[in-house]
Amino acid sequence: GGGGGGGSGSSGAAFVAGGYGMAPPIGTSRLYVGNLSWDVTWQDLKDHLKQAGSVVRADVMSTPDGRSKGCGLVEMASEAEARRAITELNDSDLKGRSIFIREDREVGGGGRGGGGGFAP
Repeated sequence: GGGGGGGSGSSGAAFVAGGYGMAPPIGTSRLYVGNLSWDVTWQDLKDHLKQAGSVVRADVMSTPDGRSKGCGLVEMASEAEARRAITELNDSDLKGRSIFIREDREVGGGGRGGGGGFAP
């Protein structure tokens, strides 16, 4: 079935209600993307996320028999670009589905290797 709902024309005005100014650091440049249409490939995902910055890699999760699980992981070139992807592309439309994006929290215990090099 399916038959995606009618396009809810997203007017640019719908910007973060009650936002807190600058988003806090999310501590990772990796993103979890959910609610993907089953015919979205890693290439589609990468092209979509490129709107927010440089995409290092994109993977669509699949079952052992090759069917998409409807979610994926994307690694951005920097934490700032990952944050921008969440801000700009969460709830955006990809192949007729409204996808959601959040930071990938499966990151192995913290080891935040001394970052640095991002002087303003």
